[in-house]
Amino acid sequence: MTEDEAKAALAARVSRETLERLELYAQLLTKWQAAINLVAPSTLSQIWLRHMLDSAQVFDHAPDSAMRWIDLGSGGGFPGLVCAALAAETRPGLRITLVESDLRKGAFLREAARQMGVDVAVLTRRIEDLQPSHSEIVSARALAPLGALCGYAHPHLAPGGICLFQKGARHAEELELARQDWQMDVTTIPSVTDPDAVLLKLENLRHA
Repeated sequence: MTEDEAKAALAARVSRETLERLELYAQLLTKWQAAINLVAPSTLSQIWLRHMLDSAQVFDHAPDSAMRWIDLGSGGGFPGLVCAALAAETRPGLRITLVESDLRKGAFLREAARQMGVDVAVLTRRIEDLQPSHSEIVSARALAPLGALCGYAHPHLAPGGICLFQKGARHAEELELARQDWQMDVTTIPSVTDPDAVLLKLENLRHA
């Protein structure tokens, strides 16, 4: 899939206002990237494919009933800020919290959300220092091995809550290791942007 095709795929599923929000986000990301390493430099020329569309696919698997969503290790805002932009019109009652310990990245997230007109909470703290958020959705991308992610996510899950974790080619190996310490029901969803990647949907996460 090309960059133009990725943007077109998003444009086909969102309103003009939402697309304009995402276009502004892409502009801000490019501008701030010169001073802060928000994304891998090699992916900057593929913002719509590697970041926007890749993040939007997570939103497709968010339960309609969810009211609280916490995105761990948000970095440049993926997938959390993209999902918040998509939710702004279609799910206005969904409260999304972005967690990013880097103060400069946190400043970017707040400014991007402000300019986009997207209502999110940004917490510039270490995940280990957070109070339980009782969220129906916990997401993360490129943050830590799956076993560690389960440890980060578990305190924040509301009863019946799910995890949505984007993982690469070694997802099966990570899952096998994580199951040494954790029990979970797993749905493996192929990525729409990378044939080697998946979205792992974890339900009933509990200590082994």
